Amino acid sequence: MGVNLWMQLSDYFFNHSKDYWFSVKSHLELSFWALLLSALIGITCGHLCVKHKQYERWMVALFQALRIVPSLAVLLLLIPIMGTGTGPAMVALVLLATPPILMNTVAGLEKVPPFLLEAAYGAGMSDRQVLWKVKFPLAAPIILAGMKTATIEIIASATLAVKIGAGGLGGIIFTGLGLNRMDLLLVGGTSVAMLAVAAGLSLDLTDRFLFKYKFVRK
Repeated sequence: MGVNLWMQLSDYFFNHSKDYWFSVKSHLELSFWALLLSALIGITCGHLCVKHKQYERWMVALFQALRIVPSLAVLLLLIPIMGTGTGPAMVALVLLATPPILMNTVAGLEKVPPFLLEAAYGAGMSDRQVLWKVKFPLAAPIILAGMKTATIEIIASATLAVKIGAGGLGGIIFTGLGLNRMDLLLVGGTSVAMLAVAAGLSLDLTDRFLFKYKFVRK
């Protein structure tokens, strides 16, 4: 069985390497744009939650409620409105990934020491300068941790995008399920896992490189 599986894997990559790399490319592109939009929405909304406390409760509750809905259900609900393709898949992934970024943005901004803000204002900084030169730099490690969680969730959930014609590695996985082919399941599942691990490690290295002080501070 092991020899046959190895032969099937070798045959797949020999005959379908272009299709495989196209699926990887589609999966990465979908994940990247979903993460970018999630970060934009999550960080912006997180900042608004901290700046306007009256919005925090309902805004956080809204995104958390949307996150509870399964991604596949969101995809199916969006088909009558947006049709099939990348659009509804992007919306579903953004709804899934925005909450951890939003929550971590709120947590990071709220943990900025008040005395640093007072010192910044005392030095003559404007609100905009305090935001970009004090608040966000100090909150960045926590925000990046939220982005790491969102990235892994996006890469894993993007496999469902194939159900509405958005492509990605999910096509290999669902083809393997339909044909009962262990080689395709192994190729698709392992590839998704490797992408998620690689993305997580990349963000960890980015965190260590940009925020070295966090690891040496006692």
